[in-house]
Amino acid sequence: MTVGISDAQPPIRLGMVGGGEGAFIGGVHRIAARLDGQFVLVAGALSSDPARARASGRAMGLAEDRIYDDFAAMAEAEAARPDGVQAVAIVTPNHKHAAPAQAFLTRGIHVLCDKPLAATAAQAQAMAQAAASSDALFVLTHNYTAYPMVRAARAMVAEGMLGALRVVQVEYAQDWLTEPVRNKQADWRTDPARAGAGALGDIGTHAFNLLEFVTGLRVEELAAELHSFVPGRAVDDNAHVLLRLGQGARGQLWVSQVAVGRENGLRLRLHGETGGLEWDQEEPDRLWHTPFGQPRRLLTRNGAGMPEVLKPLTRVPAGHPEGYLEGFANLYAEAARAIRAHGTGGPPARTALPTLEDGLRGMAFIAACQQSSAQNAAWVGLAP
Repeated sequence: MTVGISDAQPPIRLGMVGGGEGAFIGGVHRIAARLDGQFVLVAGALSSDPARARASGRAMGLAEDRIYDDFAAMAEAEAARPDGVQAVAIVTPNHKHAAPAQAFLTRGIHVLCDKPLAATAAQAQAMAQAAASSDALFVLTHNYTAYPMVRAARAMVAEGMLGALRVVQVEYAQDWLTEPVRNKQADWRTDPARAGAGALGDIGTHAFNLLEFVTGLRVEELAAELHSFVPGRAVDDNAHVLLRLGQGARGQLWVSQVAVGRENGLRLRLHGETGGLEWDQEEPDRLWHTPFGQPRRLLTRNGAGMPEVLKPLTRVPAGHPEGYLEGFANLYAEAARAIRAHGTGGPPARTALPTLEDGLRGMAFIAACQQSSAQNAAWVGLAP
C-alpha cells in the first residue's frame, strides 16, 4: 500500500496551469495528485479566459487571492509568498507548455508537465535551457510507465528473463477521430499550430516512450509512413513505423486514432531468445510471460510472484482493478519523494520518473518520423 503523508511531511503545495473545470486531463491530474495525500492544490491559472479561470478556481475551493488570470502573474506572486507553490502541474495544450515551464523553473518551482514536451523543437529547446539553469525538478507525465505490471515487465527484461531481445512491437490505437470531430479536445489536437503533430504526438509518444522504458534499448533508426485519412485533416491520424534498436533488435510501432473498434489500445509485445512478454493497457493488471518451450503463464498485480519492490505502486488487493488514474498517482507519489529528497540537499530519491530528457527524446522521435515520411519512408537516424 502506498504510504501517505505524516505530521512530519505536510503535503506539497501544488499549483496548476490550465485544466479548468470540464478539462479532461486537468481533472485526471488533480485526482492523481491528491490520491495518496502527497499534494494539495492551493493556486491556479486554470484558463486563458480570466472569467473561466476564476469560476474554475472558486469551484475547486481555491482562495480568491490565489486564483490567477494568467500563469505569469501566478509565477511571480507565488514565488514571493512564504507559503507559495512548491510545484506546478502544466496541463495546457502542447503549444502552451513552454512559457509557463520557463516562468516557474526560473523561480525554482518544480514542474510536472503533460506530454508531449511541446509543439515545436524551438519550444522544447527553450524548456531545456530553462531547466538546465534551474535547480528545480522537471517531470514529464508519461503515466503508463508507472503501471505496476509495466514496471514488472521492465524488471524481467533487465534481469534477462527473455534473453537478448529480438523483436519488439508496440501499438496505440483509438477510433475517436474516425470522422471529423468538433469539440474542445479534437479542435486543438488536430490543429498543427497547437498540437505540433497528430496521433504521432498525442499517443505515439506514449508508445515510443513505453517501448524504450521497458526494453532499456534505444531506437537508433526508423522508417515511417504517416497518414491523414480524414479529408481535410491537417495532422496525421495514423502512422506505421519500422524500428532498428540497439543490440540488433528490430521493432514495429503502429499508432492510429482512426482504428474503428479500438478504444484505448496500448499494447506491448516483446520477443527475446528465451521468452516473450505481452501487456495490454485495457487489461493493465495482467502480464503474460511465455518461457520458450513452456506454457504461457499469467502474472497479476499483487498476485503470486509479484516482486516486493513493486508493492508500493499498488493500493488494493489482487483482483480489484487499478489502472489509468492510479498510474498517474504513482507518478505524483514518486515526484513527491523526489521533491522532498531534493529539498533536504541529500542524494536524489531513486525513482523511474520520466524526465525532460524523455521529453526531448519524444520530440526527436516525432521529427524523425515526419522527416522519414516526407522522404517516402526513408530510414532516418535518432541520436542515442
